[in-house]
Amino acid sequence: MTERKSRPTRRDIMHGGAAATVLLATGMPEATAAPSPAAAAEAPLRTVRLPVTLTINGSPVAAAFDPRTTLLDALRHQLDLTGSKKGCDHGQCGACTVLVNGRRINACLTLAVMHEGDEIRTIEGLAQGDTLHPMQAAFIARDGFQCGYCTPGQICSAIGMLREAEAGWPSHVTSDVAAARITLSDAEIRERMSGNICRCAAYPNIVAAIRDVAETA
Repeated sequence: MTERKSRPTRRDIMHGGAAATVLLATGMPEATAAPSPAAAAEAPLRTVRLPVTLTINGSPVAAAFDPRTTLLDALRHQLDLTGSKKGCDHGQCGACTVLVNGRRINACLTLAVMHEGDEIRTIEGLAQGDTLHPMQAAFIARDGFQCGYCTPGQICSAIGMLREAEAGWPSHVTSDVAAARITLSDAEIRERMSGNICRCAAYPNIVAAIRDVAETA
C-alpha cells in the first residue's frame, strides 16, 4: 500500500512566508540597499571637465569644458565673447553663427569639446584694429540692421556664404550647378542666407550689403 503524500497546509505556507520575510529583512547586504530619494538629491554632483585647446580670433586658448557645453555657451559664458547671440538655441535662427576653420556653423548645435585644434572666428575677431571687415562696413553703409541682435550671426554667415559661392558650391536656386563660380543674384543671396532670421525684417538691406561685398571682392 503506497503512502499518500501530504499536501502543505495553510499553516505551513504561512510559516514559510514568515521565515522568508525574516531572511530578507535580516540577511540583505547593506550595499544593495537603494539610497532614499532625499539622500540621492543631497549627494554632490561630480562635474567632469575636459581640456581643450582652440584658436579663437587668432589667439590660442586653453580651457576646460563640461562635455555637455555647447560652443555657443563656452564662448559666451566662459570666454566672455558675447558677440555671438543665443536666439532660438535650436539652430533655426542663425544668431549664433560663427566661422570654424573658415566655414559657418551654428554654435548652439555643436559641443565645445568637439573643436580641439580648430580655428574659430567670431564677430569680435573680424576687424583689424580700427579697420572694419568689408562685410561689417557694408552692413553699416546699407543700414543692414535695426535692433542688431541677429547682426553678428548675419555677418559671419555672409562671410562664410561668399566663400562657399567662390568655391562653386551650388544652392537650391543655382541654375548651373556645374559653374566654377556662382553668380550671386539677389535670389542666390536670399537662398543662401535663409538660415539667418532677422525679426526686424531688414532683409533688402542685408542682401544689398552682401551684394556690395561680392561685387568688390
